Amino acid sequence: MTQAETAIGRAWARFAGQSDAARGVAYVSLGSLLLVVMASITKYLGARLPSFELNFFRSAVGFLFVLPVFARAPMEPFRTKRFGMHFTRGALGALGNACFFWTITHMLLADSMALQFSRPLFTIPLALIYLGDAGNIRRTLVSIVGFIGVLLYARPFTSGFEPNALVGASGAFFGALVIISIKQLSSTESPRVIMFYYAWWNSALALPLALWSWVTPNWSEALPLTAIGFLGILGQGMITKGLTLGDATALAPLDYSRIIYAAALGYLLFGEIPRPWSVTGMALIAAASIYLVLTEKKRAMTAAK
Repeated sequence: MTQAETAIGRAWARFAGQSDAARGVAYVSLGSLLLVVMASITKYLGARLPSFELNFFRSAVGFLFVLPVFARAPMEPFRTKRFGMHFTRGALGALGNACFFWTITHMLLADSMALQFSRPLFTIPLALIYLGDAGNIRRTLVSIVGFIGVLLYARPFTSGFEPNALVGASGAFFGALVIISIKQLSSTESPRVIMFYYAWWNSALALPLALWSWVTPNWSEALPLTAIGFLGILGQGMITKGLTLGDATALAPLDYSRIIYAAALGYLLFGEIPRPWSVTGMALIAAASIYLVLTEKKRAMTAAK
């Protein structure tokens, strides 16, 4: 065994010896960083390759990494009786991802990440409509504050109107619909099967737009294209793992560190400096969304008792 392998083994042993809460923090923090690195690579590639094509590669490569999960039971996904609902969820996810990748390549990295995190703002009215969840005045007012943050990005009534911000908000809306559909599917479907169809339909539905705007990648772009798929799956998996290890209520806000990571990498790699109204909008969206995530977790825990 080499010295490097020995050092890695010792580091892993120390990590494994930590409490579940500490390991949860590490998983969520690292997973969030990996997703921002994925977004940074996407932005770099977006200088030449269309966002729709990048979205397809992210989905297709990610799907290939999902397949080994079913090595021992390859027919498991095909035993579902809810193909239509899986398609609906996949279509919503494809639309959301297309919007997200568009904003990555057309806006500042931190701005695109903040708009993605406006998703909880849409969840309240959608849950009220589709799931019959009861709303309250405080959560509604907080949602309105968050939407004001979105408007600060878009500035629809000024000469500085930014339509790409509305694309980002649309992506968050579709993402909220994905959450609603997952709640409906989870009553009969396993997480593995949900993940399989989500990855499959994202890839299949992203392909037509990718072909419509296709630019043939060169060999130097092959590795980064593979990386965005791998990092996307790995980062999301680490966040999910971290949330299962620790207190989800305490750990969920850590995922919002992506906005900070995105601002730092956007500045270091692309020289991006968010403008004052962007920083204000970012703060409103993050504060409102974190509040809604925390209160939703607390409400769910209270209901379970």
